[in-house]
Amino acid sequence: MKEGRKIELLAPAKNLECGIEAIKHGADAVYIGPERFGARQSAGNSIEDIAALCDFAHKYWAKVYVTVNTILRDDELQAAERLIWQLYEAGADALLVQDMAVLTMNLPPIALHASTQCDVRSVEKVKFLSASGFSRVVLARELSLAEIREIHEACPDVELECFVHGALCVSYSGQCYASQFCFGRSANRGECAQFCRLKFDLTDASGHTLIRGKHLLSLRDMNRMPYLEEMMDAGVCSMKIEGRLKDACYVKNIVAAYRKAIDRVIEHRPEYLHASTGNVHLTFEPSPEKSFNRGFTDYFLHGRSGDIFSFDTPKSIGESMGTVSEVGRGWIRCSGLPFHNGDGLCYFDRGGELRGFRVNRVDSGCVYLYLESGQMPSIRVGDRVWRNQDAFFESILSKESATRKIDVDMEFYDTEKGFALLLTDADGVQAGVSFDFSHETARSPQDANIRLQLSKLGNTEFQISDIRVRMSDNWFVPSSLLSDLRRQGCDALTVARAEARIRPAGNAVSGQMNYPQRQLTYLGNVMNEQARSYYMNHGVTSVGYAFERQQPASVPIMYCRHCLRYAVGACRKRQGQSANAVELTEPLYLKSGDGRHFELRFDCAHCQMLVLG
Repeated sequence: MKEGRKIELLAPAKNLECGIEAIKHGADAVYIGPERFGARQSAGNSIEDIAALCDFAHKYWAKVYVTVNTILRDDELQAAERLIWQLYEAGADALLVQDMAVLTMNLPPIALHASTQCDVRSVEKVKFLSASGFSRVVLARELSLAEIREIHEACPDVELECFVHGALCVSYSGQCYASQFCFGRSANRGECAQFCRLKFDLTDASGHTLIRGKHLLSLRDMNRMPYLEEMMDAGVCSMKIEGRLKDACYVKNIVAAYRKAIDRVIEHRPEYLHASTGNVHLTFEPSPEKSFNRGFTDYFLHGRSGDIFSFDTPKSIGESMGTVSEVGRGWIRCSGLPFHNGDGLCYFDRGGELRGFRVNRVDSGCVYLYLESGQMPSIRVGDRVWRNQDAFFESILSKESATRKIDVDMEFYDTEKGFALLLTDADGVQAGVSFDFSHETARSPQDANIRLQLSKLGNTEFQISDIRVRMSDNWFVPSSLLSDLRRQGCDALTVARAEARIRPAGNAVSGQMNYPQRQLTYLGNVMNEQARSYYMNHGVTSVGYAFERQQPASVPIMYCRHCLRYAVGACRKRQGQSANAVELTEPLYLKSGDGRHFELRFDCAHCQMLVLG
């Protein structure tokens, strides 16, 4: 067995279809939500579908993780425990968990991963979670490479999972109560209403409007593809793609892109290994820019930068296509990449609003827009344009766009009573079958037909790497016998691979360890009595109930690394203010479209912005 650290590409699965496509396009694991208790309430799946996904993924030794990561009411605990047993029996490889009440349940021997909702940012918390039985933790998105490395060096036996791509929450995950406060929909219970994507005015203590009608809490999408090797070197073992609400086309493209990027690292870094098996064959060249995105950022991986926010729109802008060089009546000409019939085109008008049109046709470099009667676009020469829908690319993705095959060597040989076939796969798993059949000398050479019939693997998960024919004489071998040997051999290898697959085991509790904090406020997200008792039994002297249970007044409803002082050039940690800094009279407020005001506080010691309800 080759020594090294396995690197996992972890993909989202909205449903069974998305999960299967993620595996086919190169994912080493997928995460999916059940019908209840997952942190995306609108992306629930039946036990039957999760079992079907496990069956498919396990063919390639890929894993299926199930999100049971909402906070639970007392009257939900028994149902959650029953569900966990059903998921284990369905074949799930691990559970993503937020509520510590799960640790008090009668659990099957299933691996536990601490969800991103646990808000894991420190060595102390990772050590506590590991001692409590978690084999893996999902780190907060906001951590830098240096912070990730520090955790890995202090906790080398704990698997670290980090997000590498997709939409970003502006608040630390698990520490956002805005949706509950404003709409009665708890993000910690899978009901986020995306408060952060709304428009706001930024006002000061004097009532002056500093910024009007912008999406001031909306962030760009994460894209860390250029930094995967750095993340591996920092200790990350699982590269996670966000998107349990995304469709299959998104999953296909993004998974395929990251599969290729990770493989490029593994090719020249032998200490890093693949976490599953099988070769992916694509019918397209993946491109993250062609899928839904608000523009990209590496999001604090290398420290704070000015590219994390997307104030103009929370919608997808897609890929940059250049600038407008000419405008005619119902058509434009661009200086960048070419558009095609059916594409989606978008641009920002002079008021900063995102506008979009469908491309009707392209003729001699002129891009004709599909316009309603009397409609005229406000686009002008010099405007930047983007393609937020690539019609040709999506037509490819809407069809079968990938296969995943496991290399197999076959050895065909004669026996005393007939013939036999031995199969050995790329992972060293073997299976053999034999048939009794009388030996008769053939009139013509058999080698070519033997190879032809054995290579017809069709819709199986296998592909031929090599076929060796070893016979003591040129015996006649009918095609029907070869077909039976091939079919039964593949079936036997599938069974042997299932027996050889190692299912992750539950992590042993390594003894009593106190929680890093002595007191827990609503930020502990303690919704039920079992979770409260768990913390009290681990050294916490005061446990407050979750925001959803008590809804405290005048407390922060968001904790953000994104900072509006920094965004407007008035960061207190920088030397002075930038030339274009906005003059501030604090406190500052966000004013929403319905007239409500949310005070902003700036915790500069911890470099974070708090939004108060």
